[in-house]
Amino acid sequence: MGMELIVQIIAGLIGGNAAGAGLKNLSLGTAGNSIAGAVGGGLGGLLTGVLTGAPIEGMDINAIIQSVAGGGVGGAVLTALAGMLKKALVK
Repeated sequence: MGMELIVQIIAGLIGGNAAGAGLKNLSLGTAGNSIAGAVGGGLGGLLTGVLTGAPIEGMDINAIIQSVAGGGVGGAVLTALAGMLKKALVK
């Protein structure tokens, strides 16, 4: 599961930074967006495997697409949630 996790984390980094750029009021800064995105990417990739009923294995085109999609969405979602939590706690 090594290469799939790397793809998911990279996709999460991209998704987290895209969410931070698109949702400026929820941005955690570049480092925060990157960390939340990477963690969300790994978790999103794992969740994608669980929801589809099959772990993401191998590096065929379907596994790559699944890893990128799960990682990117997971990274964006976790970054947005962390930004909302930060915003709520700052009040």
